Amino acid sequence: MKTENINLSFGGVDALTNVSINIGTDEILAIIGPNGAGKSSLLNCINGYYHPQEGGVFFQDINITGYKPHRVAALGVGRTFQGVQLFPGLTVIENIMTGRHRYLKSNLLQSFLYFPWTWREEIREREKVEEIIDFLEIKNIRHQLVGSISYGLRKRLDIGRALAMEPTVLLMDEPMAGMNQEEKEDMARFIIDIREAKNIPVVIIEHDMQVVMDIADRIYVLDWGHIIAEGTPAEIKQNTAVIKAYLGE
Repeated sequence: MKTENINLSFGGVDALTNVSINIGTDEILAIIGPNGAGKSSLLNCINGYYHPQEGGVFFQDINITGYKPHRVAALGVGRTFQGVQLFPGLTVIENIMTGRHRYLKSNLLQSFLYFPWTWREEIREREKVEEIIDFLEIKNIRHQLVGSISYGLRKRLDIGRALAMEPTVLLMDEPMAGMNQEEKEDMARFIIDIREAKNIPVVIIEHDMQVVMDIADRIYVLDWGHIIAEGTPAEIKQNTAVIKAYLGE
């Protein structure tokens, strides 16, 4: 997946200027930069929430520029957000099940009447959900209401719902925001496991530079909507433009 020369502006204010990135088939790719650099805007362009005025977004050589978010998701682009976007009145299992909606064929009336094929479908999808619950090590809270679990577990559950889509690319916007050190270590481990076990690229926006340098294979650095550097963590650490704009001495 890639973007080519994306330009995005709001009311004359440039958010992204000639931004081109390439997401490898099997890597953890980090996008870093100061607040307001355009990082979230870039993810929003990739998953169809924003439509750039110029340039393009390509998924497996398909130009998906202008696609609505649900069409991009249907292609296999999963996404988590800075804020936890869950249903607090539903259980952990039920929240993850919402990520399976694109695989459900029964309509509302069929589900209400609970025809035999609807419960068989539900059983099949529940098995997929249980696999995700095992993977994320949240078996002990599977039946709890989301409103009653900790913030760190909610962030983990947010990933579970995205994984329920069976994405071929996973975009993660500040997955460790607001977490303590132990929760960050757990999240970093799960991100690495997702890349290795699911064999999909993971794109993360993250401000904790220690985490980024530890888990990322490659990094893009944004500043005021421009890409100022791209390379391995070791290369980024030594880049004078990045040190001046973001990392500091």
